[in-house]
Amino acid sequence: MAPSISIDSKTNMNSETENNNKAIVKTLYKALACTCGRDTKKVTGLIADDLEWWFHGPQNCYYMMKLLTGEVSNNNNSFKFEPRSVDAIDDRVIVEGWEGAKAYWVHVWTLKDGVITQFREYFNTWLTVTELRPTGWVRSATTLWQSHPRDLAKRSLPGLMLAI
Repeated sequence: MAPSISIDSKTNMNSETENNNKAIVKTLYKALACTCGRDTKKVTGLIADDLEWWFHGPQNCYYMMKLLTGEVSNNNNSFKFEPRSVDAIDDRVIVEGWEGAKAYWVHVWTLKDGVITQFREYFNTWLTVTELRPTGWVRSATTLWQSHPRDLAKRSLPGLMLAI
């Protein structure tokens, strides 16, 4: 008798959505990395007109928003975002990168129907993503994701928690 395989359609649907969301965010980074001139139409089509943005880090590190708004381009030696890891949790995509011991960043993109609606940028900040759920009289917290930059393991950085 062949083994029985149980498929949870909700899990598969979440997995498919998460994979699609990751692909959209990866496409965004590729479009922004192009040094031959940004493909504005491609970037514009991925991001909602009313993008909600939040930043934590040194004020001189607003690199991604400057790229997204066209204030700077990769042609003029601006900061280059090279993702080292890309993870998805439901409608959020978490991208992490670092450049030596000087710069560590985490981006949290929220997507709705294939469009980026929210952007959180953490620069030189450790991040923990936690799911909070009320269970009776007690709230339970489950860690879903944590910063893990290999090059900065001994560096002291402020830590923040993103509760979803």
